[in-house]
Amino acid sequence: MFETLVAPAFLFKYSAPCLYRENLWTGGGVELEEKYSLPFFGQLEGKKPYADLRVAWNEEGLAFNLRVEGKKQPPWCRDSRVEDSDGLQVWIDTRNTQNIHRAGRFCHRFALLPIGAGRNLGEPVISLLAINRAKESPREIDIRALKIKADKRLGGYTLQAFIGSDALTGFSPIEQPTLGFYYALADRELGPQTFSVGPEFPFDEDPSLWGTLELTR
Repeated sequence: MFETLVAPAFLFKYSAPCLYRENLWTGGGVELEEKYSLPFFGQLEGKKPYADLRVAWNEEGLAFNLRVEGKKQPPWCRDSRVEDSDGLQVWIDTRNTQNIHRAGRFCHRFALLPIGAGRNLGEPVISLLAINRAKESPREIDIRALKIKADKRLGGYTLQAFIGSDALTGFSPIEQPTLGFYYALADRELGPQTFSVGPEFPFDEDPSLWGTLELTR
């Protein structure tokens, strides 16, 4: 009997297509079709996803759709404790530098929460967070470049978000058609769901552990 000393997900580099969409956001949000779904690489370790994440791009930025299912309890979210809240975090490197272990100014970390803001904590949250140990930080952003919408559903929730190009230092799809990318979904009830390697690795601060989004027309 042999023990697995290294998680299978750690042995590979991960890449997924991110398809072009002419319209990414309207006043009512954005609904991305199934063809925009990202693969779930946790299946290499026998894990099953409880959420579906879809991503699209155009020159104006990136759009995200998230659907979480299988919940019996509401998510725990607070805009005063964003990093500790249930919800989605995404890491984006507009230069897709795969061989660095500390984030630079082209590396971004965004939090997307279905609730947690407003008088009754019922409004969604989207914010840019600092990356631990980063050598440099991206430029300051105008909050108007970030948009989010969320809805409660039986057994879960849906979330729609838009990250404008003005919030992504170095975003240039023509010159750089790939992005370093990682996501981690936190849920106190259902546990974590991640793009590839799990919480036993420092993906939150090490860009070499992130995968790649191929900006595809």
